[in-house]
This record gives sequence, structure tokens and C-alpha cells, in this order.
Amino acid sequence: MQTITELLAQELNCRQEYIANVIALLDEGNTIPFIARYRKEQHGAMDDTTLRTLETRLQYLRNLAQRREEVKASIAAQEKLTDELAKAIDEAATLAEVEDLYRPYKPKRRTRATIAREKGLEPLADAIFAQTLRMDPPEALAAAYIDPDKGVGTLEDALAGASDILAERISDDAEVRKSLRALMHRRGTAQGIAQHQTLHAERRALLADRHAVPGHKILRPVNEMPEFALRNQCALIAVAFIPRNYPQHIRYIFLNERKIAAKIVVREHH
Repeated sequence: MQTITELLAQELNCRQEYIANVIALLDEGNTIPFIARYRKEQHGAMDDTTLRTLETRLQYLRNLAQRREEVKASIAAQEKLTDELAKAIDEAATLAEVEDLYRPYKPKRRTRATIAREKGLEPLADAIFAQTLRMDPPEALAAAYIDPDKGVGTLEDALAGASDILAERISDDAEVRKSLRALMHRRGTAQGIAQHQTLHAERRALLADRHAVPGHKILRPVNEMPEFALRNQCALIAVAFIPRNYPQHIRYIFLNERKIAAKIVVREHH
């Protein structure tokens, strides 16, 4: 794995010795203007912009390294840290990727999926997820889990609980979250409608490709005219197919305003 100095040298296309010198100067408490003006011989005449980028990335990469160790320690305390997982955490390039890997092991509040597990519905979720060719219809599988004493009074209750478990399982999958985040970045849309008829057309209806709308245009109605409410302000929506290792009966998942859900389409039995 590359060191922080090596990564910064690669990102900024600078010699490692210059990067190391700037890191040392920053750690000593020197400011960017001072380094840029009076320590040119130590950094190869980097300009202020490059030095500030280096400072920002240095802090980020140090936070990333620290978070990696915290996550590994937390998972290890649960006796669930494998060599493969540790390697994936060490290779995670962003804090978001680290958090995605940690998500299945992070202590959770009681969720609908947690309640469904407590009702003994996880085996039903596993059976539906497996979707074997000779499996019984989901309704037949769910019948065995009806137990009014546990709060599962009907087939619908059993199937809803199993769906909650599967939705959480998929939303905790680091590969799914990474692919969704990448797709949303490429194809997400920003939408906001100001509730005032006299606003400029650009502000009355803003619906465009994410990359075509500068951030200041999206935020302008909020910052300059707080008296005008926005509906669905900057809602980002993306649709992505799930990884190939998932059963085909789970057709797609979507990310809508930070909430991930799974739509489960069960095969019809003839």
C-alpha cells in the first residue's frame, strides 16, 4: 500500500522529497503563504494553489488512515475481522468506501429489519433471496412463520418482515452502495421548484443534468430568497442494476434522498 507521501506525489505530479518537505513544514506550524514565498527551495516552487491542495489532501488522507484503523479495531472487537475485509478496508480510497465496508458491522438502532429478525423471519428472507428453481411459492414458505405471539399474524406480515431484512442486507452491501454513488454522480438530476410565479424561469423550474448545473445556481434560490420555499430541493435520484452475484429476482435498487430500498420481484410459479 502506498504511503501518504507517495500518494500526494502521484496526485500532484511532484517529487516525493518536495512533498515530504512541505508536510514537515506544515507539521511545524508554517502557513501556506510563508512556505510559498520563503521556502521555495524546499518545494520546487509550487504555487499557492498546489500547496493548499496538498494541505487539504494531507488532512483528508490522515483522517482516512485513522478511520481505517478505528473501523478495523471495532470489527476486530466483534471478532468478525477477516484478512479479506482488512485488506478491503486498507485499500479503500475514500472515507465513504470505508464507511460502506463498516456499515454491516456498525452498531445499529432498532430497525424494521432488526424487529423482523427478532420475530424469526431471517430464514424466510434467506429462502426468498436464494430463489432456487424448486422452491415453494413465497406464500407457502411464509405460512410456516405465522405466529401471532411474535407479532406475525398474517402471510403479509411474514413477507413484509422478510422484505425488510433483504432491503437492509442489500443497502448494507458496500459494492452496491459504491456503484450507486458512482451512477448518481454520473446520471443524477437536480430538481427544485420555487413557489413563486414572478421568479425567473431558471429559478421557477430547475431540472437538469447534475453536471450541467453549477452548485451556486442550485443554492441561489435558497441563499438569496429564503422567503420562497423550495419543493423537492435538489433531490438526487439514481437507478442502478445490482451486482451479478445477486439473484435475478431482485431487479433493481434505487437511491432517493439518501434512502436506499430494494424492490423484490418474485418469480411467478406456474
